[in-house]
Amino acid sequence: MKITYANRPNWSRVLSKRFFLEYITDDNFSGFVSIILIDKVKEPLYVSTSKEPCCIVDNGYIWLQHFPDNANYALTTMFNPDKEIIQWYFDICDGNKVDPSGMPYFIDLYLDIVVQPSGEITLLDEDDLQEALNKQEISQEKYEFASNEAHKLMAKLKVKHPALVECTRKHFEYMLADR
Repeated sequence: MKITYANRPNWSRVLSKRFFLEYITDDNFSGFVSIILIDKVKEPLYVSTSKEPCCIVDNGYIWLQHFPDNANYALTTMFNPDKEIIQWYFDICDGNKVDPSGMPYFIDLYLDIVVQPSGEITLLDEDDLQEALNKQEISQEKYEFASNEAHKLMAKLKVKHPALVECTRKHFEYMLADR
């Protein structure tokens, strides 16, 4: 299983970045929020969406990350240089954790959910989760846990898309202030 830290210290594609981290508590969220301002990359990163290739990392892109308390996902929202949301990317995990230095991280449980600005929701990497089970990298219990968490979150996202947009914009503006 892969461990992902908020500051992405080993991100070799990114040559120059600025990272900021805050703990935020408001009416709709409690947990760590970070922002990565991507200044320079070796090369852009494109991913395939249901329609066409989509750039998620390039010079001037911004990643806003949420590590909510008592949740089994971490959320990364990708923005282009015009500060338009490209997508929301949910990593299913076994809770968000904090290392001794105060850096949030999560242990990835393979499944991911992508939400497009249109509201379209896609579940990714079910084959990776199955392969991890087959190779005994995870237990049957973790397999079922990850699948259940992903499906619960997808059901919630179908009705809460406007709240997701509102929370993202609010935290994005807050994290960008004075930067």
